[in-house]
Amino acid sequence: MVQRITLAPQGPEFSRFVMGYWRLMEWNMSARQLVSFIEEHLDLGVTTVDHADIYGGYQCEAAFGEAMKLAPHLRQRMEIVTKCGIATTAKPEHALGHYITDRNHIIHSAEQSLRNLATDVLDLLLIHRPDPLMDADEVAQAFLTLHQSGKVRHFGVSNFTSAQFALLQSRLPFTLATNQVEISPIHQPTILDGTLDQLQQLRIHPMAWSCLGGGSLFNANEFQPLRDELAKVANELNAGSIEQVVYAWVMRLPSQPLPIIGSGKIERVRSAIVALSLDMTRQQWFRIRKAALGYDVP
Repeated sequence: MVQRITLAPQGPEFSRFVMGYWRLMEWNMSARQLVSFIEEHLDLGVTTVDHADIYGGYQCEAAFGEAMKLAPHLRQRMEIVTKCGIATTAKPEHALGHYITDRNHIIHSAEQSLRNLATDVLDLLLIHRPDPLMDADEVAQAFLTLHQSGKVRHFGVSNFTSAQFALLQSRLPFTLATNQVEISPIHQPTILDGTLDQLQQLRIHPMAWSCLGGGSLFNANEFQPLRDELAKVANELNAGSIEQVVYAWVMRLPSQPLPIIGSGKIERVRSAIVALSLDMTRQQWFRIRKAALGYDVP
C-alpha cells in the first residue's frame, strides 16, 4: 500500500504517488473502463488524482467526471487536484495561447472544473504556469473567495520560480500547499535553482511531473548512457525496471517530491509504486545525475 504524506503545514494529506490524467483522452477508455481503472489505483493506495482545465483540449476533466457520475462513492476515497491559468487555441475564442490569472477567470475556471469533475469541492487548485501579467493581489482574492465559499480546500502553484512562489505567498493568510514542477534525471534545473530549496525550507513537498521525460527517456538516442547507468543501478537494487529507479531517484531528494504517474495501464502503476521500497545510496544517485548530464560534479 502506498504511503501517505502531508503536503505542507496545514496542507492536505496526499498519496506518495499521484495519478496523472493529462493523457486520459489518449487512453481510449469508456466511462465504465475508467471507473475500473480508478478503483484499481485507489485500491493500490494511489488516491490523489491530477488534472488541469486544459488537458486533452479541455476534455479530460469532463471525461473523468463521467466516470465519477457512474461511481460517485469513489469521490470519498480520493483527493482531486486541478489547475487553471493557461488559455490554449483548443478554444476558438483564443486567437493564441496565453496565460490568464485574473480573479474572475480563476473563480470561473474552478467552478467549471467542479462541474466537469462532478464534485462539489476541489482538494487543491493550482495556478498552472507563471503569468507575466499576474497580479498577486487578484490571485489572492480569487483564492480567498473560493476558499470561503467551500469550493476549494487548498491552493498552490505549478512551474513557479521561488521568487514567484514567495510573491504569491506574501499575499495569502494560508500556506500554499505545493509547487508542481518538472523533476527528472533529464530535467534537473529545479534541483539547484532554489525551487526545491525553498520548498524544503518551508516544509512543503513538491509534486513532480514528467519524471520519465514524457517517455523520451526510453527512446531518445541521446539518453542511452543514462539508460545504461539506470540499468546498472536497477540490477544493484534488485529493481524490476529502470522506471522504478527513476522514481526512486526523484523521491531521494530531501524535499520528498510526489511523483505523478502518467500511464493509463494499471501494471505500470503497480510497477511504479515498487520504487517506494528501493533504498538508493548517495553514490547511486550521483551516478545517475552524472550519466544524465554528461559531467561530474565541480
